[in-house]
Amino acid sequence: MTGVPDPLGWMPDVLGDEFAQRTLPLGSDDEGEIVATLVRALPQRSVRRRLFGDGRQLSDTDVLYVHGWSDYFFQKRLARFWTARGARFFALDLRKYGRSLRPRQTPGYISDLAEYDDDIAAALAAMQQDGDAAGRRLVLLGHSTGGLILSLWAARNPGTASAVILNSPWLEFQLPRFTRETIAPLVGLQARRRPLDRAPQVDLGYYTRAQHEAADPDDPMEVNLDWRPEQTMAVHAGWLHAILAGHATVAAGVTITAPVCVLLSTRSAYPTSWSEDLTRADSVLIVDDIARAALKIGPSVTIERIDGALHDVFLSRHGAREEAYARLGHWVDGWSAADRLARARERKNRSGR
Repeated sequence: MTGVPDPLGWMPDVLGDEFAQRTLPLGSDDEGEIVATLVRALPQRSVRRRLFGDGRQLSDTDVLYVHGWSDYFFQKRLARFWTARGARFFALDLRKYGRSLRPRQTPGYISDLAEYDDDIAAALAAMQQDGDAAGRRLVLLGHSTGGLILSLWAARNPGTASAVILNSPWLEFQLPRFTRETIAPLVGLQARRRPLDRAPQVDLGYYTRAQHEAADPDDPMEVNLDWRPEQTMAVHAGWLHAILAGHATVAAGVTITAPVCVLLSTRSAYPTSWSEDLTRADSVLIVDDIARAALKIGPSVTIERIDGALHDVFLSRHGAREEAYARLGHWVDGWSAADRLARARERKNRSGR
């Protein structure tokens, strides 16, 4: 980025390097101005590619990433995985998270996950303004709560995304389904009466510690603890009701028409006390429950189980992290080739030749 003002509002991002950000106004509520923030990384194109075309596998593809609970976008390598293949990469810090959090706002609070439709719509509109987006493929990439949000959005908007990739998506609560269905009405009642009531804090910070222990010196990351605290942000009744309603929708059945890839650890660990085991397992979700739920969200779902992975598979120890990127690369290669072939056949059929 240069010192010249960008007509679309892009400015240098806190990640530096090739990253830029753009603020997306979303109106206001009783806590003040609401915004989302779109972060962008564009593929580097040589003079030859600019003159003769970019023949890379994903040169016709845009990626939209959505983070999880108590989180924001900071993973440079994840962006570069896509831009190295020719894709334009965008990450959305949802309202009241990360770059989008404003003073005196309740971090991460929302009362209905469908309200994020406005955040996603604003992001897609900005992506379309950012160069010629006609005919480009859209890949949705969501982690944890972001995976739940994007799964529900993709099911409500069939035909929009060409592929959906979910990194440990929060598709089911960390309790038996019967327990979720039992507590949901009580949470709903509290959400209607006192939506900002807080639930007891049960996070002891072990997941954050596990990430520090598993940190890969070949893939260093700097995290803003104001945006991604060591213990999760406060859980409020209204927000929990929205999450449980999302889980109930998934359990009742949704259909994502695009191919789906789900990346998960092979096992879960329970963070009741610290142990090294927490550095090689998902200590947030029950991964077997997530795998079962994921198989019901669309007709084409691939489950990739990664031994030794953390909840965010791309923050795992070096070996599991490399395996996660390799599995993702293999899936993307197969999806992209099959999608291009299907599109070519469709064009041929339409032309009648």
